[in-house]
Amino acid sequence: MLKLSLDALLTVDTIARRGSFAAAAKELFRVPSTISYTVAKLEEDLGVQLFERFGPRVALTEAGEELLKEGRYLLKAAGDLERRVRRVASGWETEFTIAIDSMLDPCALMPDVQAFYEVADQTRLRLLKEALSGTWEALLDRRADLLVGAAGSGPSGGGYSSMPLATVSFAFVVAPAHPLAGIDRTLSKADLAAYRAVSVSDSARQLQARTVGLLFGQDTLAVPDMQTKYDYQRAGLGFGFLPEPWVREDVAEGRLVVKTVDEPKPDETLHLAWRTGEEGAALAWWKARMRDGATVTAMLQRGPR
Repeated sequence: MLKLSLDALLTVDTIARRGSFAAAAKELFRVPSTISYTVAKLEEDLGVQLFERFGPRVALTEAGEELLKEGRYLLKAAGDLERRVRRVASGWETEFTIAIDSMLDPCALMPDVQAFYEVADQTRLRLLKEALSGTWEALLDRRADLLVGAAGSGPSGGGYSSMPLATVSFAFVVAPAHPLAGIDRTLSKADLAAYRAVSVSDSARQLQARTVGLLFGQDTLAVPDMQTKYDYQRAGLGFGFLPEPWVREDVAEGRLVVKTVDEPKPDETLHLAWRTGEEGAALAWWKARMRDGATVTAMLQRGPR
């Protein structure tokens, strides 16, 4: 049986902070004799002295310092647990994870995160960045509770609900010094086959990975996210499609060149998605917040950094 209780730890912590048994009793709304008994009983059970007495004032012994060094972590964890349990009883999830497609800027979500914390400050929030099918897989594997900006209509098999939020168009771009930039006509497959493509690696672990706009046998540089793809294409290390809002300013200022190709990339519809049948308060809040698509549009417009 444990000799150390959370109540005894709280008592020792309060005495240490306030400097006397009387001050601790006042803060804890107890009589001083109860405080003295709690400390004496704990010292007896542990076989150590926790406080040096200097008249009405007290100070922790070395053993007392060691007890509180770890004991305060336990008190904090217990307090957090109590608050989370109360939140569960009120319908709020203890933790909520949002997976964001890599073509969207998570920093544009800051106002929404701030607003969420004002109503759900005890729900722990996690943001993940995924790419292509990996975004959907994060939901189905329960690594995420909500998808923001998931592209396409989602994998077969169901188990989730979704709603369209925004549509994004893509531009085929190369750096001004790239050999394809100087070809003054629509680029054919044969033109592209001679040069390197830059593609975003699908972050899916189990679902079939998607490849977008690549030719069979194409020399390809695979990168982890859309930001990296943008950076490498601007550096002239390859070609490919990028979200049009990302490259609009670069094209206007001559840092990237738009080319027409035989097979342009169709527009993508970006979705909000969640598992069917799960309706906690945090999920309901985020669904209502994201429903009009304005936040996703802002996340897309921010583009690369």
